[in-house]
Amino acid sequence: MSADQRPAAAANDAKETVTCHGESFQLYLSEEEIHERVQELGAAISRDLEGKRPILIGVLNGSFMFLADLMRALTIECEVDFMKLSSYGAEKVSSGEVTELKRVDADLEDRHVVLVEDIVDTGLTMEFILDRIGALGTASLRVATLLHKPEATEKDVPIDYVGFAIPDRFVIGYGLDYGQLARRLPALYAQAGEAPAEEKEKR
Repeated sequence: MSADQRPAAAANDAKETVTCHGESFQLYLSEEEIHERVQELGAAISRDLEGKRPILIGVLNGSFMFLADLMRALTIECEVDFMKLSSYGAEKVSSGEVTELKRVDADLEDRHVVLVEDIVDTGLTMEFILDRIGALGTASLRVATLLHKPEATEKDVPIDYVGFAIPDRFVIGYGLDYGQLARRLPALYAQAGEAPAEEKEKR
């Protein structure tokens, strides 16, 4: 296989490290850790919204894996819709400018809404979303994110369900990309040479 034929995001046999855009990333959160935590989040949301039929709003593109697994972890009926925003482009850090690319199609008036994000770092994107959705007359509005970076916070936004609080590290996999690559990876990987993975914690 020539260099041109090799995939740009390729994993070693042990899956302990992956390469994306020529940069090395180390295993940070395993499939098992993610699965266990998503099940816990699903149980918490089901308890909090028992007797209701919430609508989960996935923020594309990064949340699609987390949203699919979170829905399967619920024990209550729910609906789903999506919105798409852009603040990263092909970069590793947010530009600070949020652009809305796709609006929610569903009527959210008097609905119990759970916003589902892959990661909340600066809080700028989530502040934008909360302002947008909050103006639609929802019955309740909650936020679920797989990852939260408290150290990167610029806007203090309410987050009801956090999978893992992590340091300000660049991570890929499980829906999170680097220049649109690596979303397919079933685990999460952090850029090699940064802080140790033991710093992650459940919230």
